[in-house]
Amino acid sequence: MKLHPADRSGWQSTAAPSFTHIQKHWLSRPDALTAGLRQIGQVRLLVVREQADSLTTAEAWLLQLPPKSPIWMREIMMSIDGVASVVARSFTPLVASHGWWQGMRRLRARPLADMLYGNPQITRSAFFSRRLDSQQPFYATIKRSFSHQAPPAKMLLARCSVFWRARQPLVVAECFLPAFWPLASKMAYDPTIPSCYPSHARRLKGLHDREHLPL
Repeated sequence: MKLHPADRSGWQSTAAPSFTHIQKHWLSRPDALTAGLRQIGQVRLLVVREQADSLTTAEAWLLQLPPKSPIWMREIMMSIDGVASVVARSFTPLVASHGWWQGMRRLRARPLADMLYGNPQITRSAFFSRRLDSQQPFYATIKRSFSHQAPPAKMLLARCSVFWRARQPLVVAECFLPAFWPLASKMAYDPTIPSCYPSHARRLKGLHDREHLPL
């Protein structure tokens, strides 16, 4: 199923030309994001919120359901070597959280990737990306993730995509925090190769490779 961002949603099917090559790489990197983060350092996951909620008007196009439809929401923060790096917001129709996507209710501190990859029944949409603004529902997630003042919305780059299983959608939106980009710069990228292929990222000489942990 092909998705098209709603008018004035702010989400784009291609990364903005003003984004750097490294930013474009992470905004379009396929496969499990957690695995990519583990290539940089030790990843820890903190669950910020898990609960039944209502679908926002701004995000209704992602599930192709009416606003205020009941959903199951999961919000988490991931740190790399103790540095807050990524905040993620995932949601699915509430009925699907008791059916095909019931596994997301039992993840606890495990990443969502544990149930998304390696299953041929699951398909994924293309990525959409944007710079956040303070009115975005995703920015409310960012603010909940910080005990102190959250970074300004204009400093935050995010991506989202939709997974389908048996026609049931699951939205995964991921925001890269400002402190992530200095960590990401430890990786070297070949600008002549499309950024959507993570195998083209390599460690800079002198840095020690860490064990790649499968998800």
